[in-house]
Amino acid sequence: MTLSRRALLSTTTAAAVAAGAGTAEASAGRRLRTGFERLAADGYALLDGDRVGVVTNPTGITRDARHIVDVMHADDRVHLTAVFGPEHGFRGTAQAGGSEGRYDDPATGLPVYDTYLKSGQPLADVFTASGVDTVVFDIQDVGARFYTYIWTLYDCMAAAALAGKRFVVLDRPNPVTGRAALGPVLHREFATFVGREPIAQAHGMTVAELARLFNGEFLTTPVALETVPMTGWRRSDFYDACGLPWVPPSPNMPTPETALVYSGTCLFEGTNLSEGRGTTRPFELLGAAGIDGAWAAAANELGLPGVRFREAYFAPVFSKFQGTTVGGVQVHVADRAVFDPVRTAIALLVTARRVWDGFAWRSDQWIDKLTGSARVRTMIDAGADTDEVVAGWRTELAAFRRVRERYLGYR
Repeated sequence: MTLSRRALLSTTTAAAVAAGAGTAEASAGRRLRTGFERLAADGYALLDGDRVGVVTNPTGITRDARHIVDVMHADDRVHLTAVFGPEHGFRGTAQAGGSEGRYDDPATGLPVYDTYLKSGQPLADVFTASGVDTVVFDIQDVGARFYTYIWTLYDCMAAAALAGKRFVVLDRPNPVTGRAALGPVLHREFATFVGREPIAQAHGMTVAELARLFNGEFLTTPVALETVPMTGWRRSDFYDACGLPWVPPSPNMPTPETALVYSGTCLFEGTNLSEGRGTTRPFELLGAAGIDGAWAAAANELGLPGVRFREAYFAPVFSKFQGTTVGGVQVHVADRAVFDPVRTAIALLVTARRVWDGFAWRSDQWIDKLTGSARVRTMIDAGADTDEVVAGWRTELAAFRRVRERYLGYR
């Protein structure tokens, strides 16, 4: 299929192409093609004549597991001149809360610039110093508001606008589907790098859809935005339907199953319980010293759809309770089609507080940054049950879903 430059330049048309092509391919043995695959198949026409910089990390790969930077660097049809690394770095050498800094990539010789914790004019200055004309974004997201790569996207879009750069987003699947937005919506007074703008905790969008949402709703100065959508992806697709290799987007996101629970159980970062960092099952194992089988029993009694809880004991090798055996639960998703990660996490917080008298929130009230307001914390402290807490965000979630609908590009 030959793609015209005009079709690629129009974000509205791009959305329609993605929806229509996905339906056509589904009827004829559907095969997903990422935004990068479509860009390359068109001979990089969208980037013709531009000095190009790529915001990416280890997830920016082809289906045969080559990194797109290596592929583009070796192709004379594209003038790749810089790479921009987010949290954990371009090649992924840094742990949570770290980056790789400024260096020259040994494999390609390209200059790598650090974007982590940079925004506004300082980040715009990085783009200017790099000498690029167009900034390309290609990073695998996991579908949660507090996963920092989508705010790297947001910050880079805003900075590109300040620097007068064009911005191109190459789309990839939301690994936990794009069926629905779930959970509380961020209140702006709680904005941080784990949530810049009022979107739902599980946003149910792809990065290209989010980019259009950011540009249309939140950026004071919209960027010159272009998106290259996927073909062959449906909103109901989980990652294993995509035919793509999984690369951990960050050190504690080892599998697509981690992503399935993460938009909920990451809330345990805001408590004194381990969220499973330092184990082989981060965000699936939760616990603390002094918890026993009563927690799993209490959670199972709720009959939450699509999930069961196993009494579990583990000793994290780093992070909370390093080297100490703790008790808690392992989250087992039995039916991912009906599993609600956010409601499940609220139920686990409510029951943990009830069965373990050592339960406490982190003293910096990080839970408020993760949930987007003080409401979840204060309601649980006041004795609210799961249904009452979930009901507390119903109105704001309905409003976000209406806004979100305008930017969806796949069926």
